[in-house]
Amino acid sequence: MSYVVLARKYRPRRFTEMVGQQHVVQALSNALTTQRLHHAYLFTGTRGVGKTTVSRILAKSLNCLGADGQGGITAEPCGVCQACTDIDAGRFVDYTELDAASNRGVDEVQSLLEQAVYKPVQGRFKVFMIDEVHMLTNTAFNAMLKTLEEPPPHVKFIFATTEIRKVPITILSRCQRFDLKRVPQGVLAAHFAKVSAAEGVEAETEALALIARAAEGSVRDGLSILDQAIAMGGGAVRADLTQIGINADIHAARTVSVAEAPCEAIPDFICADAQRHGFEGDGFDLLISRFGVMFFADPVAAFANLRRALRPRGRVAFICWRGLPE
Repeated sequence: MSYVVLARKYRPRRFTEMVGQQHVVQALSNALTTQRLHHAYLFTGTRGVGKTTVSRILAKSLNCLGADGQGGITAEPCGVCQACTDIDAGRFVDYTELDAASNRGVDEVQSLLEQAVYKPVQGRFKVFMIDEVHMLTNTAFNAMLKTLEEPPPHVKFIFATTEIRKVPITILSRCQRFDLKRVPQGVLAAHFAKVSAAEGVEAETEALALIARAAEGSVRDGLSILDQAIAMGGGAVRADLTQIGINADIHAARTVSVAEAPCEAIPDFICADAQRHGFEGDGFDLLISRFGVMFFADPVAAFANLRRALRPRGRVAFICWRGLPE
């Protein structure tokens, strides 16, 4: 049997297995338990935080038949009925995943909508999941507006995107939006430790911390790096080899105000101070969403412009970066 990479092997199959997204899990679980179900869900977040995974779990929850075949809508899909196993295997006829990156035109969307009028063949609901939905054309977005507003009762739409700003407001207003956060480094390191133990791999704590930092909040990226580290270590995860393998010459992140930071310091990312603004988690994207910051080809100039723009308004923003010149 061919080897299955860790990111696929340890993809969560239940809400309880999701890593670092408790706010999304709680909201969806409560909605499923009380059966207060919306007809369209939109999941947004950076790469590898669980958008497609939570979409598949939601589809299983909506169509689960239970181990005895008598089950109903549930927040805890059984994982053994035909609907659950078929969705996991990608062959459930009433669950359709469309990659908008390669199927972005109005013809593809119209073909999808034509299927929506027919009742489910096997399941309780027809579930249409469109990944990277922001890549659809404007005509394709317009084509789905009416159906998205008043879909048939047996249809659920699930959208996933990494570029929420590119999704038209007319689509956003018809969906329940869930923002998946970057997973904190401590949570990632603990998760990688569990995966290493399950694989029977001896992993150094320092090595797992390096991997968690290099993953930048992405579970999938971290598991891919862990796969590489295991290969480099010959079945063990060592800090020295891990650092070489991922080019992780990482200095401790330092945090200073924009007004005090030197323009020569090129940031890896910008983030608002989470505690100051009352946010939970690392908040690496908060400043970008709060102030509309965009990076350009010259990050030094962008940093200087950002500092000048924020200082007159009296706003305190924070820059975190790695590899600062001493």
